[in-house]
Amino acid sequence: MRFTAKSKSSSEGWGMGFYLIFFPDDDEREGIDHHISTSKRKLPNLFSSSSSGGHLILSKAQSTIFICALLVFLSLLLFTLSTFEPSPSRRFSPRRHLSSTAPFPFKPSNQTPSHALQGMGALHRRGTAAMNDLVLAHLSESVSPQEFRLFLRLFHRSPLAATSDLLLLFPSQSHSSDFEAVIREENLSFFKLIGSNSTANFGLSRKKGKEWAEPIWGRRIKTNYSEGREAESIRVSYGSVVSFLVGELDPENSLSGFLDHVPMSLRRWACYPMLLGRVRKNFKHVMLVDVKEVLLLGDPLGRVRARSPETVVVVSSAPPAKHAKRNPARTQPRAGDNPASSAVVMGGARGVRRLSSAMLVEIVRAATQQRRKNSVTESTLFSQLVGNEFVLRNVNVVKSGESLADASSLTWWSSDPASSLSLSKPAVARRGNSNNITSTIATLICKLELDSSVYSDCQRKGKNT
Repeated sequence: MRFTAKSKSSSEGWGMGFYLIFFPDDDEREGIDHHISTSKRKLPNLFSSSSSGGHLILSKAQSTIFICALLVFLSLLLFTLSTFEPSPSRRFSPRRHLSSTAPFPFKPSNQTPSHALQGMGALHRRGTAAMNDLVLAHLSESVSPQEFRLFLRLFHRSPLAATSDLLLLFPSQSHSSDFEAVIREENLSFFKLIGSNSTANFGLSRKKGKEWAEPIWGRRIKTNYSEGREAESIRVSYGSVVSFLVGELDPENSLSGFLDHVPMSLRRWACYPMLLGRVRKNFKHVMLVDVKEVLLLGDPLGRVRARSPETVVVVSSAPPAKHAKRNPARTQPRAGDNPASSAVVMGGARGVRRLSSAMLVEIVRAATQQRRKNSVTESTLFSQLVGNEFVLRNVNVVKSGESLADASSLTWWSSDPASSLSLSKPAVARRGNSNNITSTIATLICKLELDSSVYSDCQRKGKNT
């Protein structure tokens, strides 16, 4: 302890201090020594308890690491088993299935189809390879299961099944659920047909080798085509079958703010820009088809494959007017003479996408100008759009002078009882106003020997008769 004393005059700057040192008594010193010795004895216990706790933490960490390693190993094992490919002797052989009635790798089932593209749509059948052409068919609310079945059956029998993918556009989930059974049955019948010896009649075998790129639909499948050039050249080729809901492609129902009721014939144009924009790099040619109005009998896309990507071919909805013959020098009929049909639109993917975007704008413009919101009709707007060269200045519109032939007026026959049904001339036909055309064509198909043994409805008719 220190005491410091200073003078009264601080200016002198001197002082004197005392330092006092106090020593504890003997009893207090003994207590301090006892406390120090006790602390030294407790230190080993503290260190020993810390050591045991460290061992416990270390053992827990080792257990955790072992469990994580086990989970990683099991995950790798499951992934390896899921991607395991069978031996070459059991792998799908294209040559074998060309002349065999055994089922193909894809089997229609009662399970819910997987997504078709980016978490949307449904994959009903995955094709063997990527296709250059896309048939986009929409179903209105009034399409019956019998009409839909006939459309699918004729499509599967046409050359389009080997060169294009089929995309179905449904108005609602309920319609899609009602028609899923029809799609499964027709897919199964299709596989039975191409598994027969008459696959050449369907145009499903290709003679030249090609780079077999995977389809864009569904989950990618790891494949290994090591069968050689010879097997690849005769491999069976067919497209995919997928479906989408208008609610997936147009979730906000963009036309509902302009129309009180948006029918499928108008809303489909709001779905095309988004869908065709997503697949613009995958398809070269696109055809828009109305399932209610049109039957596909041949390969109508053959007339646009040699044209530019901006070309769009439209047909007339009615035969040419009589006064059109008075002027033979005019090669292109006026838009008012032959209204364009919106039931069939085909051309390059770029041109069809631009046309669909322009049609959507025309629907909105017409709806805002009309006093009554429900007075907008698709047929009138489409004919006006096709005749407007300024609006479609970036689209090469080719107006075909021919109109869709009525299916009831065509001549049907089969050159070979074992072959598919043949048609006299056109590749596309209109169902017409006859209510019996569906049953008539179905009856003709069932008369063929091969087809009667494949289609279930033909077998039921045979039993009833």
